[in-house]
Amino acid sequence: MDDGKSKIVAVCGSIRGVSTNLDILKFIGKLLAKDADFTIYDGLADLPPFNPDFDVESTNYQNAGVDKWRKLLRAADGVIFCTPEYAHGVPGVLKNALDWVVSSGELVDKPTLVITASPSEFGGEKAMASLLQTLRVMTAKIAENGALMIPFVKKKLDENGDISDAQTIEAINSMLNAFLA
Repeated sequence: MDDGKSKIVAVCGSIRGVSTNLDILKFIGKLLAKDADFTIYDGLADLPPFNPDFDVESTNYQNAGVDKWRKLLRAADGVIFCTPEYAHGVPGVLKNALDWVVSSGELVDKPTLVITASPSEFGGEKAMASLLQTLRVMTAKIAENGALMIPFVKKKLDENGDISDAQTIEAINSMLNAFLA
């Protein structure tokens, strides 16, 4: 049954059990509850290492994790990435997931938001640059205000993992309003 809501897939670049980036996505899910069918994808760890030999339809290779990932993205009206920065870049599990959809095209012209969050003062700027470059090569549709870096993230979350910083909430609301428009 289609309720007319946008289908939004959120992807956390961290697979840690306790993650500030996951907390941010959960908070966004609460903000979008009445406007969107919001799903946080939790299968990054289930994806095998990308191998281009198995990334063509002419092979008999099938992987449930890859199939689920592609199907979820295909059905989405938009995607939100929220990731930490590891060693000045995007976490390997997130880059691996993106590699699995380069040639299959699930992100082509897909409305996309990108958030990086870090305990440092830089907010994950190198991960942001790397992720934006990858998504642009894949021709994801990133709005002019579709990217947000959150520095000192641990100071901006309350004990429940909700964002408590008014400026960050305002920035996220602004992004989401443009995203859903």
